[in-house]
This record gives sequence, structure tokens and C-alpha cells, in this order.
Amino acid sequence: MDRRSESRNKKYQERVRQVRKIKIAMTAAAASIVLLAAAGIRSCSGSRYGAKEEDTPSGSATASSSESVLSSSSGSAVTADLTVSAAGDCTLGTDENFDPSSSFDAVYQSKDDPSYFFAGVRDLFSSDDLTIVNLEGTLTRATQRADKTYAFRGDPEYVRILKEGSIEAVNLANNHSHDYGEQSYEDTIRNVENAGIVSFGYDRSRVITINGVNVGLVGTYELKDGIGCKEGMLEQIRSVRDQGAELVIASFHWGTERENYPDDVQKELAHAAVDAGADLVLGHHPHVLQGIETYHGKQIVYSLGNFCFGGNKNPGDKDTMIYRQTFHIKNGTVSSDPYETIPCSISSESDHNDYQPAVLTGSEKERVQKRIDNYSEALAGTQ
Repeated sequence: MDRRSESRNKKYQERVRQVRKIKIAMTAAAASIVLLAAAGIRSCSGSRYGAKEEDTPSGSATASSSESVLSSSSGSAVTADLTVSAAGDCTLGTDENFDPSSSFDAVYQSKDDPSYFFAGVRDLFSSDDLTIVNLEGTLTRATQRADKTYAFRGDPEYVRILKEGSIEAVNLANNHSHDYGEQSYEDTIRNVENAGIVSFGYDRSRVITINGVNVGLVGTYELKDGIGCKEGMLEQIRSVRDQGAELVIASFHWGTERENYPDDVQKELAHAAVDAGADLVLGHHPHVLQGIETYHGKQIVYSLGNFCFGGNKNPGDKDTMIYRQTFHIKNGTVSSDPYETIPCSISSESDHNDYQPAVLTGSEKERVQKRIDNYSEALAGTQ
């Protein structure tokens, strides 16, 4: 091809591209006109008949664990998916009276690597949108120890463990959040928040935005007041709803230690939370697993057990789990996929606690899953 022909060909190809652009623009404009006209027709229709068109009728709910729908619509136009993982009690530190040679602090110093502790589960936590644990203890240099049997304190730099573990939020409403006084509680909040991790609990409910979804986090401490904490919990749920939360997660520190079945107070609080608008209820404190109840289409995880737990160098029951669920938010309604439980051990070693939670496989995985299933079956039909 000579230069003149090549030039003519280039000009022709450029004209073709321009024509295509004009056609695309005209098509898009026509489509917009059609959509606007259709919207106008729907608007007139709604005004004429006094009816509001919704994807899901207000007040609808299911009893299936595979889907739950808000009892009221927030009217949000957000459409998004959000995967949540949750684990239980994490004590990043030790009691000053524990054997220093086998304590959490000793392992931290010997490993000299904050990523060690959650190395066995980090891939799971980094693949979700929000990981929540109960931070049971303080991250502080305060020295005034509370007068109690066990008081837990970790160096403020231990917050790097959470960060390296891909944990985005921690509940602080528990019986060890003030182990070194009010100062230790305030220090823990500051150290966690400065690391970019969300903390919540007591009257510090939070609303955070993930994937465009406003997520409300409410943390309640039941052990002191029992059922007396109910009204405060309900007020916190109302508060995050009023702030625009489209998905609400309620976390409770409750129950009886080493009991595998929830008591009546746990059940009443959990049901009240769901009735008030919680989409997921998470529980901890018993230090052992409890079952999962489906109530009005929402899941109640009564106890997640221990997880990365510096409170005991060799617990007799090392079984634990990660709870995982994906929520779908569309036009102000929330639905969810079937939840998943991932059987774990609080330690990668069976004869002692190395403070490194591990995902179980094979027969051990089956054994722990059977425990979870059995505890959950006992809760069926309680709603």
C-alpha cells in the first residue's frame, strides 16, 4: 500500500469510529428517555392508587437460616454484598501471676513476629469484609491492677497482632476491659483506634461503612446486671438504626463459664435484640462452644468460645470455631447466604496452648462440627 492509499485508509477508519461513537451516544440517550418515561409512569401510578412499590413487603420474614429480611426498610439505594467473620475471646497478654516462661508474653518475645498468632487463620480473615473478635483484656502500660482473681494486660504494641491478623473490629464490653482501671480501658481504645481498628461496646455503639453499607456494631456486657442490661442494649440498637445502619450486629459478653448451653437470660436478650432489628447476634464469655439458633430468620451464635487466648496456658477444652456469613443488601433490605462454621482449635499444638489458633481438618474437624451441630439442634424450636 502506497502512502496516499494509507492516508485515505486512516481517514476512512477515523470516520467509521466517529460514526460508531455517535450511534452509541444516540442509543444511550434514547434509552435514558425510555427509562425516565417509565419512571414517570410508575410515579403517577403510585400517586393514583396510593400504593408504594417495594421489592419486599414490609414486615416479611423467613424462618430459614439461608435468608433473613429486615422487618422494616431503610430506603437505601445501596446494593452490596458483605462477608462477616467472627471469633471469640482474644486475650493478647497475660496475668502478672502466671508462669512467665509459658505465658503469651513469652511467646511474643520468642517469636518476635506479631503475624505469628493469627498466621493459621489470616487467609480466612483477609478474604472477608469484616472480622470481629472479643478483645478480652487491656493493651496498656497502666500499673494499678484491679483486685480480682485474673487481670489481663498486654503491651500496647500487641495491637500489631490484630492488624497483622486482618481483624477490623473488636468488642470491648467484657469483664476484663478495666483490669487496670479506667485508664487501661481508655488506653486500649486509643491504641486500637490508632491502629485503624474499630472498637465498640457499652455505650460506644458504632456505625461504620463497608462496601457502601452502613454497619451498626453494638456490644453489651451482661454479667454485672443480668437481664437489667436489656433496655440499654435495645437503646443502642435503636441508636445505630437512627444513625442509618442498614446491617446491625449485636455482640454479647454473657452466660456461664464452661456451660455448653445458653441460659434463659441469654435467650431473652438475644431474642430481644433480633426483635429490635439486629441481623446477627454474637456471644462469648463461657470459654467453650455453644450452639447457633435461628430466630425469625436471623442467627444467634450463643458462644464462639476462646480464640487467641492468653488467659490459660493449657485449657482442657481447646475447641473453637470461626463463624462466617455473607449478607446481601439491596434497596434497604438484608438477606443472607447460609452461614458457615469453621471448626478450629485455639492452639496449633494439642498438648499446650501455643496461642496460635488453627483450622482443623479430617476427623478433628468432623468431631468439633458434630459438637456444634448437637448444641444447635438442642436449640431448635425454642423460638
